[in-house]
Amino acid sequence: MLLTRIFLTTAAIFAGLSVAAGAFASHALKERLTERALEIFETAARYQIYHALALFLVAVLLSRTESDSSTLSAAGYAFIAGIAIFSGSLYALSLTGIQWLGAITPLGGVAFLVGWSCVAIAAWSFK
Repeated sequence: MLLTRIFLTTAAIFAGLSVAAGAFASHALKERLTERALEIFETAARYQIYHALALFLVAVLLSRTESDSSTLSAAGYAFIAGIAIFSGSLYALSLTGIQWLGAITPLGGVAFLVGWSCVAIAAWSFK
């Protein structure tokens, strides 16, 4: 139950921050960033909201399952890591222009794939 609350709270925070990031990009950054940097920032916000919703789904599934929840727990942690690494590196890249940050981004993508794989495995094992 504690993990469900943690995932729900984290999902809500990530979702809210994604909305704020999108608004920030549309208003404050539009004149300050290049078009490409703005696209990168918006990609970060988009993937953040998608995976915040995925984390919310994991939390709901955790609250409703009576079976072993280790696979769903792994999915939740993977989505959190993915948001931090994927979106975080893209936000930093777009704001700073430090190109090597782009090399970190795929690690976040792998975390997203791990999360979705864990959701699929958990779904297959539902009774």
